Amino acid sequence: LELALPVSVVFIFKDACDRFHFLECGFASLSTSSTPAVQPDVETKENEAVAPEFINRNPRNLELLGVARKERGWATVWPNREFWHRLRVVKTQHHVEAFVEHLNGQVVVSASTREWAIKKHLYSTRNVVACESVGRVLAQRCLEAGINFMVYQPTPWEASSDSIKRLQNAMTESGVMLREPRRVYE
Repeated sequence: LELALPVSVVFIFKDACDRFHFLECGFASLSTSSTPAVQPDVETKENEAVAPEFINRNPRNLELLGVARKERGWATVWPNREFWHRLRVVKTQHHVEAFVEHLNGQVVVSASTREWAIKKHLYSTRNVVACESVGRVLAQRCLEAGINFMVYQPTPWEASSDSIKRLQNAMTESGVMLREPRRVYE
């Protein structure tokens, strides 16, 4: 099938088509044929060789496999330090803040009613609904960061409050487990 285009149309696409050399004497000829282009045989034997050593550079690989070490020598310290990720909730006089802390002490993900994106949807930044909203936002951010499991160790007076219960329910309903899998010791 041969197409013949007028010179005016060819001139518009001239700059884009220069590298394909479509232009010939004022007409562009485009051909569509059903025969595939002939490609030379390529040696694929070298692509099938498997490297004898594999180095995984994912720093969380051992955590995800359940093999990473947890600090166990803190039996008399509360809260317990046997975790990879820990949920911490801080309620101040005016705001609610929740964050996920890694074993090394770094804050990985956080959400707070101090953030305008959360605060603008709330009537109060301290009530039960604020805690639930912070829990939903934190759960979404955790899932986006690849954190599906974490430990939450509330104090007895925190565990009995309605706002903390609603925050925990919002986290679990969003898909975050508030307990970590058991460590594999083999």
